[in-house]
Amino acid sequence: MKKTILSLAAMLLMALAVSAQDKVTKTVLELGRTDNRTMQHAEYIARNIGGRLVGTHMLNHAEEWVASQFKSWGLEVRVQEAITIGVGFDRGPWSGRLLSEDGFQLHFGTPAYTAGTCGPQKGKVYLEPKNQREFDRVKGALKGAWVLLETGPAGGLAIDASAAADSVRAARLAAGEEASVPFYRQMVDAGVLGFIRPSRLPMQVLYNRAMCFDLTMDNLPRACDILLDEHQFAIIKQKALNREDFSLEFDIRNHFFPGPMKFHNILGVIKGTRYPDEYVMMGSHLDAYDIATGSTDDGQGVCVTMEAARLLAAAGAKPKRSIMFCIWTGEEYGLLGSKYFVENKTVPWDKISNYFNRDGGPLAATSITVPPAMYDDFVKVCEPLADYNPDIPFKVNRREGEPQPRPTRAGGSDHAYFQMRGIPAISFRESDIFGYDFNYRDIWHTEDDLFDKLIPAYMEHSAVVQAVTAYGLANLDHLLSREGLFKEE
Repeated sequence: MKKTILSLAAMLLMALAVSAQDKVTKTVLELGRTDNRTMQHAEYIARNIGGRLVGTHMLNHAEEWVASQFKSWGLEVRVQEAITIGVGFDRGPWSGRLLSEDGFQLHFGTPAYTAGTCGPQKGKVYLEPKNQREFDRVKGALKGAWVLLETGPAGGLAIDASAAADSVRAARLAAGEEASVPFYRQMVDAGVLGFIRPSRLPMQVLYNRAMCFDLTMDNLPRACDILLDEHQFAIIKQKALNREDFSLEFDIRNHFFPGPMKFHNILGVIKGTRYPDEYVMMGSHLDAYDIATGSTDDGQGVCVTMEAARLLAAAGAKPKRSIMFCIWTGEEYGLLGSKYFVENKTVPWDKISNYFNRDGGPLAATSITVPPAMYDDFVKVCEPLADYNPDIPFKVNRREGEPQPRPTRAGGSDHAYFQMRGIPAISFRESDIFGYDFNYRDIWHTEDDLFDKLIPAYMEHSAVVQAVTAYGLANLDHLLSREGLFKEE
């Protein structure tokens, strides 16, 4: 009789637990339809903060805002210092114009960690010297001048002014080859205002990755590094060839300041009730290039992750295992934030059920493809999504194991270091199901990465999908199986 009573009690507790889980899931689905705040987060990131480059106060501002939002929703917040650099860099406004009878405003950008001007700077224009004789001829006129470099940037990067690069150029010149930026240091020493290179549109304006870590206040760049609309560049080049009387004027407010500047992973946690040291995780990166507002890369991912956290908190979620929402720093600088998290075993590798990464544009999460050993679990936890939005159906697919990533083929986002350590990092397939003709590569790392490129219906839907799936996995009686996750090699 006693055993029967205990069994009935256990069954009742299980029924109550299942009922509570169903209630949370239903509330998340309802809030996803009626009170979805994904785009509110996106608007704040794009219009109140903007570009969020490592080294800038804007990234610090963004970190503080994310942490404050997590706290306001009742999450446990962990702030993990992952990056320190010696010199900070902030941007102010920039403008330029061609000064002539047919003058016009200039469309340009400058890579991060490059020099600005001391107020408006006006100067004549010279073509880059191609050999020693040409350099010697114009050397005396270069002080206070702008120099056109005909070779454009490699993906929007800064001019490589390292001594090693100079020696390579010198060797090429000695062999009779033209170098892309000959005599760079000599022209800087001669007093040029800066260098102007043509850029295709939409413009990519990035940085020299190592520059922010190598700079000190004693070795700051001296000459501007300007990437100019290639059509305007062609006009100005022709004017220079024609020896017309004109000048260029630039006002570029690039500011350096002494560090150290510290940057952080912001980790929000809904603590597990039964397995608090085991985790289902999702994340996106907060840092972004500052030629635009970083809305699609990866502001949209941050907003989806944040809204998944808010929906679960608002629904009163109390999962069996912990759910962690990871807002990474330094992804654009080599996955630095997520690498720090994984390599320092912030969470033991064998305690992570799965890490979901979102960094592929503002599309809709429409399916997930998993190894056979995970298939039944995912079918179970994703069942509430089957009829959530008939216009965006969701499907669970099977796949066989894939090669385990290595450092030489790790991939370009924050899932990479998880996978390299054998941790499941299976993410959702994202689709343009309504046919918006969205092409991420046309926006990625360019001046077009703006708020108006976001697709609210997709992002709001994805926040619900991530919340429901993570909550379901967190309530399983076991971690996801890793059987067949990777092919044996």
